[in-house]
Amino acid sequence: MFLENLALKGTAVQSSTFYSCGAAKAIDGIRYSPSGKPYPDETYTYCSITSRQLNPWWRLDLLDSYNIFNVTVTNRGDCCLEQTTGAEIRIGNSLENNGNNNPRCGVTSSVPAGSSVSFSCGGMEGRYVNMYIPNIQAYLTLCEVEVYGTDSCEDFI
Repeated sequence: MFLENLALKGTAVQSSTFYSCGAAKAIDGIRYSPSGKPYPDETYTYCSITSRQLNPWWRLDLLDSYNIFNVTVTNRGDCCLEQTTGAEIRIGNSLENNGNNNPRCGVTSSVPAGSSVSFSCGGMEGRYVNMYIPNIQAYLTLCEVEVYGTDSCEDFI
């Protein structure tokens, strides 16, 4: 079974936007995390970043429901590694609480600088994939989010 990166077909929004670091930058297909040298402003070019706020979130709308098997998150490589730490990956079909009440696939621990970490979601069904840091004031930074799955109507043989 071939799994495609469904994120490339979707649209993204986030709870707020720091500088010019909009939500779509995390689904542009560029798994690049700037090192800060020689151009520290590259983070603003390649990564989505929310403002520092209580309960920051980022949401991908896949425009249809899919069985999600894997979510891969790429962290920035220049600084501020904690800006992905503790993010809950939530998948489902509800927009209640901006989609942050959907079932949880996993929680990021410390993602090393410039690295990508994958989470197995076992075929969870959903249209929305959220990254959500609950109960603290924080920035949420995502340099790339990849979502691998199949059409939820597809039969497996």
